[in-house]
Amino acid sequence: MGILNINDDSFSGDGRLDAGWALGRAGEMIAEGADIVDVGGESARTNRAAVSEDEEWSRIEPFLHGFPGVAAAPRDGAQVFPPLLSVNTWRTGVARRALEAGCDLLNDMSALPDGTHARLCAERGAALLIMHSKGEPKIPRTSEEYPDILAELESFFESRIALAISAGLPHDAIVLDPGIDFAKQPADSLRIFRGLARLRRLGRPILLPASRKSTIGRVLGIENPAERDAGTVACLVAGALRGASILRVHNVRAAWQTLRTLEAMR
Repeated sequence: MGILNINDDSFSGDGRLDAGWALGRAGEMIAEGADIVDVGGESARTNRAAVSEDEEWSRIEPFLHGFPGVAAAPRDGAQVFPPLLSVNTWRTGVARRALEAGCDLLNDMSALPDGTHARLCAERGAALLIMHSKGEPKIPRTSEEYPDILAELESFFESRIALAISAGLPHDAIVLDPGIDFAKQPADSLRIFRGLARLRRLGRPILLPASRKSTIGRVLGIENPAERDAGTVACLVAGALRGASILRVHNVRAAWQTLRTLEAMR
């Protein structure tokens, strides 16, 4: 899953407020091996003010309409093609319009407080990604600690899967995201990497959003997120070996090369 930010305040500094540029970048990601393109119009950073729903939609709408014409040919026979389109949002209005525009996956960073987004996905035949976090998005939660982060994740996902199914979403339309660095200390994020295989018992694909995370920066002493790709590769390997099904990354080329090499060894 390639990360595509149509904003100017992404933590990794890789976004632009330019739908034309975004369509070109999506084409590059697909050529580099992306199976899914995940587009967002607002940074998840909690030290940046939230934008309005209308502003978020105006950033991504032109991209969504132009996306079907972006992909020319698959990189290889293993690539999902045509590539899937994911929208990264927590606002119901944006989610509804994006799904109506043809998005295949709602990457929901709201932690699913109720069944609304699950119902939207069920109505549109889309998949739903449920991310673990605490409280509302865009609010700092840097003091959250857990006696056992893996037990917390298991309990959280069991309740949210049940909620989504009760809202009409099929079990096989659910993806789980442990929310690396969201309402977590670096030590807990590292524990998630180490114990990721425990989540496989839930029977749903696990998305690992490891790319350039602050935990990597803390481990390596690297302040600039754009310089954390080597640490990201280490996390991708650890995640793939422990059962992650989808890897959300900025550097698609490096991730593709990493996974193809790992697959050859296996």
